[in-house]
Amino acid sequence: MEKNLSRNKPAVSKDASVSHSQDAKTRRQLPKLDDFLSQRDFTGAMTLLEFQRQSGKPVDDNDVWIAYCAFHLGEYKQAMEEYEKITKKKGFNPETWSNLACCYFYLGLYKEADEAVAKGPKGQLKNRLSFHLSHKFNDEKRLMVHHQQLQDIIQDQLSLASIHYLRSHYQEAIDIYKRILLDNRQYLALNVYVALCYYKLDYYDVSQEVLAVYLQQHPDSSIATNLKACNNFRLYSGKAAESELKTLQDLVSPSFNFGKDLIKHNLVVFRAGDGALQVLPPLVDVIPEARLNLVIYYLRQGRICLFIDELVDAYNLIKDLEPTVPQEYILKGVVNAALGQEQGSREHMKTAQQYFQLVGGSASECDTIPGRQCMASCFFLLKQFDDVLLYLNSIKSYFYNDDLYNFNYAQAKAAVGKYAEAEEIFLIIQKELLKNDYVYVSWLARCYIMNRKARLAWELYLKMETSAESFSLLQLMANDCYKVGQFYYAAKAFDVLERLDPNPEYWEGKRGACVGVFQMIIAGHEPKESLVDVVQLLRNTNNPQVDYMLRIMKKWAKENRGEREGGRRVL
Repeated sequence: MEKNLSRNKPAVSKDASVSHSQDAKTRRQLPKLDDFLSQRDFTGAMTLLEFQRQSGKPVDDNDVWIAYCAFHLGEYKQAMEEYEKITKKKGFNPETWSNLACCYFYLGLYKEADEAVAKGPKGQLKNRLSFHLSHKFNDEKRLMVHHQQLQDIIQDQLSLASIHYLRSHYQEAIDIYKRILLDNRQYLALNVYVALCYYKLDYYDVSQEVLAVYLQQHPDSSIATNLKACNNFRLYSGKAAESELKTLQDLVSPSFNFGKDLIKHNLVVFRAGDGALQVLPPLVDVIPEARLNLVIYYLRQGRICLFIDELVDAYNLIKDLEPTVPQEYILKGVVNAALGQEQGSREHMKTAQQYFQLVGGSASECDTIPGRQCMASCFFLLKQFDDVLLYLNSIKSYFYNDDLYNFNYAQAKAAVGKYAEAEEIFLIIQKELLKNDYVYVSWLARCYIMNRKARLAWELYLKMETSAESFSLLQLMANDCYKVGQFYYAAKAFDVLERLDPNPEYWEGKRGACVGVFQMIIAGHEPKESLVDVVQLLRNTNNPQVDYMLRIMKKWAKENRGEREGGRRVL
């Protein structure tokens, strides 16, 4: 108590109390809208504007500013609703129609955007938006009208560059962006656009270098980090790409829905389709690539599980898509080819061939790897395998260890009679999915037979379960072995066929093959012990001709004194 009453100096000075009072006054002052806007803090600005509106003390044009902030936050639906309310008020600014049209455009409501922009005043924004709408409507004549009205100002040139990008004219877009950057180095975001163009041109390493300029200043950019992840996916692997997005997932603000959707979409791609059915369907009309990647997922599932329903789903997703870029033409071609092969549809196969020819024959794609793959696919469907090999040989060095490439390459080699090379290529394929495919098994069996290794072909058959495919393989082996004089295994194949289906043709084939084996034994080209198996095969058939054949064989064996070979009696 004594100490509290005997201070030598005051605990708080008079000046300090004044300062404390000023600080409290400062804290009580609300931040200004201009402060948020100057810092591009649209979330803060939106919060302030909503608070002022609810408190009954809105600033001038409060609704306009809320719509403006919502638009810049990517909340296009909210911005649209605000602008629609404004258009119902008296004396609103006519520019509102152009702003509303922009919201419609970003929401994919192109017809509504076109109607709204027509009500707005003439100006560069109206022309730019009409320019983009013309592209969306595929109206070339109207596009050129608005193109001619573009001026040499940054906004118009950026709009022109974006149209070049959308039309796959990536180098033209790069030229515009670089020209703007020369005089405006502070526009760092243009580096992201340049990097995106290089990504589309498959220059992933160059894209990374350009992107680094922007990421040094803005390491938390979701768009730039996502593009970096995509480059890593192309250059390295899905895991490398996914690691780039891990930190980004926590940085994206809750209001930035587009960023979140983009990340979810790309994670599905990086994870080879894991979670595709949960993530991609809602994004089909939000992110353009979502539709294409969902189609790819269905294609893979249809091929893996042999589900025709999956291929039909893929076809239904893409059938109404009007392709504008090579990737879309290629995907439509692949879907039609897959469905055509499964359904035996000539119409689908012809459509696929036309799409492949369009891409492979185009001036921009004819010398690219995808372009040459397309021409190979086109000739494959036309069964012109010499031409298939011409194109596949030109890109062989890029796909040495690619199982799908080798699968098609080996088929083409076999189709032109180069069975030794085809066998070698078939045997380097590693994927069990392909090795269990009947197309693989049947072609490899044919290569073995043509290379005089019929025993290996027979072993392939023995590994198969009884099915329509194993029956088809027996037919192939029986006929091919007979053609090339591999009569022993031809007889075995015809024997099994005859027991499965008592067709007279199979008996005739077995009879001829057995005679062929007998002739080869007599000529010394077949071990004598094989005659034991031939006799047993003949006895499996109840036919009068069997007794006559057995008598001749027994007579020959008797004349050759019933010699033994390998511990087995010839007869």
